[in-house]
Amino acid sequence: MAQPNDLLAVLIDADNVPPSRVAAVLAEVARFGTASVKRVYGDWTRPNLSSWKAVASEHVIQPMQQFANTTGKNATDSALIIDAMDLLYTRRFQGFCIVSSDSDFTRLASRIREEGVTVYGFGERKTPEAFRNACNQFTYLEVLEAPDGPPGESPAAVVLDRVPTAKLRADTRLVSRLRASTATASGEDGWANLATVGSLLRKQHPDFDSRNWGYAKLSDLVRATELFVMEALPGGALQLQPRKKAAPSAG
Repeated sequence: MAQPNDLLAVLIDADNVPPSRVAAVLAEVARFGTASVKRVYGDWTRPNLSSWKAVASEHVIQPMQQFANTTGKNATDSALIIDAMDLLYTRRFQGFCIVSSDSDFTRLASRIREEGVTVYGFGERKTPEAFRNACNQFTYLEVLEAPDGPPGESPAAVVLDRVPTAKLRADTRLVSRLRASTATASGEDGWANLATVGSLLRKQHPDFDSRNWGYAKLSDLVRATELFVMEALPGGALQLQPRKKAAPSAG
C-alpha cells in the first residue's frame, strides 16, 4: 500500500503526453508519495515540444535532452528506460510513475516490479493492454483532467457524466469483475469488506478505476449498480454482498 513518505520517480515521455495533462498527473502522484525525481524526456530542438518549457519550469521537472539520431528509432524511449534502470539500482525509490501511452515501456514496468517496486502508469485510453497490465496501477489521463487549456496553466478537472444504472448493469465485464472480487473477499457470512474488494480489483485489473464510469469512489459505483447490499460497520468501514434476487411470485 502506498505511503505518504514513499519516494517516487516520475518519468514522462514528452513525445507521447501533452503538457496540459501534467498538473493533474502530479496531483494524482501526490496521493501515492513524494515525487523526489521528476524528469521529462524529448528532443527539445523540435518545435512541437516548445510548449513544454513553461510547464516543466512551473512544476520543477527536469528536461532530459535526447536527440533523434536515427529516423524510425525512438531514442527518447531508450533514454527514459536507461535512466529508470539507473534509478532503480540506487534502491532509493518505493515507486516509479511512468507517464506515457506507449507499449514500449511494458518490459520496463515488468522489470521494475520484479524488484518489488511499485509501478504507477499514466496514459490515454489508447494505451495498449500489455503496458496497462504490466503496472501495479494504471490511471487514464482522461479521468484526471480536460486536455484543453493554455500551456503552463493548471487545467480544470474533468466532470465526467456518471454512467446510469441500466448501462452499468449491462456492462458484463464490470459486473463480472465486481461479483468475482466480492466473492473472493467474502467471509463465511457472505459479507465482503469494500476496501478488500477494491484492492483485489486493482491487483487483478490495474486499470480499474471507478472514475472510468464517472464515479469518484468505488462505493458510489457499487451503489449505482444496485446489484449489492452495502452496510457501514462501526468505525466507518463498508461491507457488501450481492443483492438476492426476488423469488418468483406464486402463480
